[in-house]
Amino acid sequence: MMERQVRACPTVPLISLDTVWFQVAGTLCNLRCTHCFIACSPRNHTHAMLSLEEVRRTLKEAAALGVKEYYFTGGEPFMNREIFPILEATLRLGPATVLTNGLLLDPKRCAKLRALDSGSDYSLDLRVSLDGWGPEDHDRIRGAGTFQRAVKGIQNLWEAGLNPVMTVTELAVGIASPEGRKRFLRTLRSFGLDKPRLKVLSLFRMGAEENRDRGYYSWERLTESDVIDPEKLQCGSGRMVTSQGVFVCPLLIDHPEARLGSTLSESLRPFELAFPSCYTCHVQGVTCRT
Repeated sequence: MMERQVRACPTVPLISLDTVWFQVAGTLCNLRCTHCFIACSPRNHTHAMLSLEEVRRTLKEAAALGVKEYYFTGGEPFMNREIFPILEATLRLGPATVLTNGLLLDPKRCAKLRALDSGSDYSLDLRVSLDGWGPEDHDRIRGAGTFQRAVKGIQNLWEAGLNPVMTVTELAVGIASPEGRKRFLRTLRSFGLDKPRLKVLSLFRMGAEENRDRGYYSWERLTESDVIDPEKLQCGSGRMVTSQGVFVCPLLIDHPEARLGSTLSESLRPFELAFPSCYTCHVQGVTCRT
């Protein structure tokens, strides 16, 4: 279990609230991935799904605070039956990105997503998770048959006129190297994508990943001597909205100390980087702006 450190550690200010995340599916997911940093699953109800009305209230506040973009995650966002009206409401205010495992992206849903994108002045982006070069890698993490189902979802998006971003974690051996990236792009082209998009994600040693491989070592901590650049950290410009309030980031929604208030306005304060995952964010400059 991830615990806070007792030594002195740095604090990151919120330089501007540019990005708001919504834990729109709570911790409910149709998969039980072995590396999920909050251990989402079909039976994890720690955080509930957000309703359309709850999202609308937060969107109103976010617009008044000058938020520039919105992200939707879970769990699996497309398990939320109100996801389409939620996205429609969001796209009236700014660009939206949905993080999904791709398994529920059938042609009908993809056509609706395309219509939302075409009908808005702002962009709708889909990020689909892949965790390896093929079924032998991906399925051992996400479950038997999930690679082919995810690929079919990706192809459905492409055929509907949407070009998704593929996200892959460092579990794909060699992905961080230039050659590994080229290899993965070739794999995506083999699915029929002429202009593949790829984002490599850091691996956080918490949640299910702590049991799959290992947790954080004792030395993987930040100290007061570490120089922090808020512009390179997600918590320097973003907040996470859940059914239980506003947290500093998507990684720490299971930790009461990371809850900053009931509303966005209550969350606009510095945060002490006292968690092991903060070490990963600092070392690797984790942010979703790029």
